[in-house]
Amino acid sequence: MSRTIIDVHILQTVPPSNINRDDTGAPKSAVYGGVRRSRVSSQAWKKATRKAFEELLDPAELGVRTKKVVDTLTERIIAREESLRAVKAEQVWPMAAELIHAATGAKIETPTRKTPAKGNKAGATEDVVEPQAPQSSYLLFLSARQLDALAELAIEGIAKKAEPKVFLKESDVKARAKKAAATRHSVDIALFGRMVADTTDINVDAAAQVAHALSVHPVDLETDYFTAVDDQNSDAESGAGMIGTVDFNSATLYRYAAVDVDLLAKNLDAGLADEERSGEPVRRAVEAFIEGFALSMPTGKLNTFGNNTLPDAVVVKLRSARPISFVGAFENPIAQGDSSEGHVRAACQALAEHIPAVEGAFGAPADHTWIVRVGKQTEELASLGEQVNLRELVTKVGEVVADRLGKRG
Repeated sequence: MSRTIIDVHILQTVPPSNINRDDTGAPKSAVYGGVRRSRVSSQAWKKATRKAFEELLDPAELGVRTKKVVDTLTERIIAREESLRAVKAEQVWPMAAELIHAATGAKIETPTRKTPAKGNKAGATEDVVEPQAPQSSYLLFLSARQLDALAELAIEGIAKKAEPKVFLKESDVKARAKKAAATRHSVDIALFGRMVADTTDINVDAAAQVAHALSVHPVDLETDYFTAVDDQNSDAESGAGMIGTVDFNSATLYRYAAVDVDLLAKNLDAGLADEERSGEPVRRAVEAFIEGFALSMPTGKLNTFGNNTLPDAVVVKLRSARPISFVGAFENPIAQGDSSEGHVRAACQALAEHIPAVEGAFGAPADHTWIVRVGKQTEELASLGEQVNLRELVTKVGEVVADRLGKRG
């Protein structure tokens, strides 16, 4: 059966930086092709892409991932019924906690966090426990529309002056809570998936796959030794007020992601009425993913290094079968010969040779290929497909996706 798959391949050069640290504070790395490479985890770039969605999509199309889900739901409840602010701790928190537990199965408990109190009349201090909203035992990922549905249900229960546990025993209330969490997924949930350990039937399979970014060449770890001077020191006070080190490297990265458009459509259609189903939400999601993934940058040590680069080249392929990564083009690491050449030109040449070789050998040509590239160093990629700028790329891919979904429907 014909499928719709979007492959995104990016070459991006990052100067001295530390955008994704390991447990020692050093830039993450991995061995590939027998040599040490710079690595940026898929989680880091997915987080950066989700952050970019905030500028590309309506907030109603996004979700929130948090343990503080009772607080989050409470905000929506009070936004609808301001009068409930006065009884937030007594009525809203308990109702919200029960509904979230019913919807997701997650364990909801009140944290026992102590905060220091102000001095009493005797001048002494003591620890007190301030009221806090219950929290889930792990991160929960819920869409704005799912939270809205749970908020409406909570208001209904509070209006009946029912005890939360009694309200959940009413006919269909628990089923409605579960349905609220299992339908109307946000774009980020539909793309990146959701796992709920306690209620697997509301899990969402991710429509997007994001690889760990790897440098196309070997890297060496470098260390910056820095000092800071105390501004209030006098001329007689010499020396640094602080001394430290920060690890960094620089790299030309190969980044790869794939989107299963059919699964994305299934995830986004969950719970919608027939008249609501169309390719338009999927189109917006695909366009946002391509733009967000291409332009985003993980923020590790960003203020220290200012590594605000954009890709050297973006290659997007539309396929009717399985996704294909071309990281194999760099299994033999790019070697820097002439010191003035850098790595981008050789990386583009390796990719331009590898892509048609793989597609030809396995009979797996793409239905269409678009290329965004910068400068003469990327000329080798020009023959692979249609050259466009980023705005044209986003629009053209969105149009093709909407057209294919429309014809299939």
